[in-house]
This record gives sequence, structure tokens and C-alpha cells, in this order.
Amino acid sequence: MVTARQARPRATPARMSPSDVARVGAAGLRTRPTRALMSALGIAIGIAAMVAVVGISSSSREQLDRQLAALGTNLLTVSPGQTLGGQTAKLPAEAEAMIARIGPVTAVSATGAIRNATVYRSDKIPAVETNGLTLSAARLGLPQTVGAVLRNGTWLNGATSRYPAAVLGADAAERLGVGRAGPEAVIFVGGERFTVIGVLDPVTLARELDTAVLIGWEVAADLFRFDGRATTVYTRSRDSQVEAVHSVLAATANPQTPGDVSVSRPSDALSAKQAADAALNGLLLGLGAVALLVGGVGVANTMVISVLERRAEIGLRRSLGATRGQIRLQFLTESLLLSALGGVGGVLLGIAVTTGYATYQTWPAVVPAWATAGGLAATMLVGGLAGLYPAIRAARLSPTEALSTP
Repeated sequence: MVTARQARPRATPARMSPSDVARVGAAGLRTRPTRALMSALGIAIGIAAMVAVVGISSSSREQLDRQLAALGTNLLTVSPGQTLGGQTAKLPAEAEAMIARIGPVTAVSATGAIRNATVYRSDKIPAVETNGLTLSAARLGLPQTVGAVLRNGTWLNGATSRYPAAVLGADAAERLGVGRAGPEAVIFVGGERFTVIGVLDPVTLARELDTAVLIGWEVAADLFRFDGRATTVYTRSRDSQVEAVHSVLAATANPQTPGDVSVSRPSDALSAKQAADAALNGLLLGLGAVALLVGGVGVANTMVISVLERRAEIGLRRSLGATRGQIRLQFLTESLLLSALGGVGGVLLGIAVTTGYATYQTWPAVVPAWATAGGLAATMLVGGLAGLYPAIRAARLSPTEALSTP
């Protein structure tokens, strides 16, 4: 015989749809808007700080990258090294031509040091006061190869390179007291009067040119017995082949004694920037971690207090048939919604701060996608973990205990 107890069907809890879960989870935020707003604001400030610091540093880095891209970081220089006897070696006269035949090389230019002449602003200046200036013969294509820009005046050409005409580096012009190029700007080079026809801006990737007085290759040979051998050869190559070109430059410039050739890469000076970037990235990760930790503590605090204040609500819902899983899901959803609210607000605030600062500095505004996406994802993760304990605690309350608590 089937008893009444056996015949009674077993009740199964109703399943909650995702929309029901979201609605129930948001109820706690709607009923306590001030607390929810303050908690979300705490999360938002932490995330905004992280996004803004990442965005501002990325914007600054992008501005620097654009400047370097305009100049090019594929500049390699070849110069004489030391012989086995310790003397300064010389590059072969055909070094430039041989380097130009390297396939990936796109541009070659050179300067040749002239050591038997000095430069003065006037012929009345004592010979010992050289101002630390260097005198060099320069190829006509030098500015394009090294990324030099004229501050005023013009560069040497096929005509002026044969006559007493000079172009001054930025520091050389300052030390000589030459503000602008022109017929009235006259200097004395090895006792000869030279007209300054151009003044360069500082050359970022060839700082040695800033203190140089540059004259034509032909006039250097005519007036100062210049032997025509380059002392510095500047080369540009395809970006993807820079390392390959670097490895063969010495042997190409001087096949007989490649050990007498020094090959340097001015863009290696950027290694300091890369090291600074690595340190900055570590700092950003640390700042982001602290921001997320503070936000997570805020979420956990809010949710624990919410559970304590809403014991009667939990007991009533349990009495009406809500399962522990549904209670747990309700409070976990509430925690995630609170975290999402703060995370989205923080990302938007961080983007606004970055854009405003970059605009003020005339930089391109750059906020990496990983910073925004990572910030939101990390906020949700931390918010979920922070709300997990209060959700479990709420689910463990029995209906009678929750309803009987004052």
C-alpha cells in the first residue's frame, strides 16, 4: 500500500533565469544606493589611477616612438678603431663605396675629420681657445642619412661644397656666437674666411655633429690637404635587416683588417629607455595590484555588512523556498555588479584623465587595450573573490536563525 507520505511529490526548487538573477542581485544596490555608490567610487578611483598612469606613460612613449621613427633607429656608424699597436686605424678610401653595395643598406654618407685646422669666430682670438669644436668635411647627403634638420640657412650643395662655406652644428653655432646664417656670418677656419650658410638643430642620433663645423669635401682637400678618407660612415638599412648589416659592416668596410673597424649603433642608446620602460611596467603592475586590492577590500566590506543587515531578508527567502545556491548566487551577483559598476566608471575616468593630459602636452592619446580590458577583468575577478565569502556566509544561514535574529 502506498502511504500519503510516499505519494506526496517531492518539491523541486524553481530555477532562476539569468534575468531573474541580475534583477535580484541588483535589488541590494537599489535599496542602498549611497553605500553602493561610495563602494563603487572607491573601486573606480583605484582603477582610474591604474588606467591613467598606464595611459599617460603609453602616450609619452608613443610620442617618443614617433619622433624616433621620423629620424629612424636603423642608423649604423662605422669609424676607425685601434690597430694591434694601439694606434688609430684608418678606413680605406673605398670604404663608403663598398658599404653602399651591401644589399639591405639604403643610404650611406660620411664625414672626414680635419685635424690640421681650427675654427675661430675672429682672427684675433688666441689659438688656444678652440671652444672644443671639430672641423669635418661632409658629404652632401649627410642630413638625410642622419636625420639632421636645418634651423636656418641651407645645406651644402654641389657649388658651395667647392668654396669657403660652412654649416655649423647647434652647439658650434652657440659657442661661436652665430645666431643666423648669412653673408654677414663669417668664421675663420684654418686662417681662411668661411661664410656660414646654415645652422643645424641638435641631431638626436649623431650628437657628435652638434659641435662640428662642416665644410665641403672638395674645399677641404684644396685648402687643408684633406686625404679624402672618411672617419665616420653613417649608414641606413632596412629595419628588418639592421642586425644582419651590423654583423658584416666591419668586414665590408675593411676586408683586410676588419678588427681595425669600430661599428656602433646610435639607437643602442635606447637600451636605457627600454630599461626605464621595464621598471615603469613593474611600477604600473604594482600600482594596479594595490588599486585592485583596495577595491576588493571595499567590495568585501560592503557585502559582509550587507549580509549582516539583510539576515531577515535571507531568512524570508529561504522560508519561501529559495535554496542555498540561489542565495549564494544572489549575493555573488550583487558583488559582481558592484565591481562592474566601479570598474567601468574607473576605466572611463582613467581614459578621460589620459586624454586631457595628453592633449595638454600635445601628445597622441594612447590607452592600451590591455589596460582597459585587464582592469575590468581584474576588477570582476577581485570583486567575485571578495563577494564569495559573504555569499557563502549568507547561504549557510538557516531560515529560523535568520528570522529569529533581531
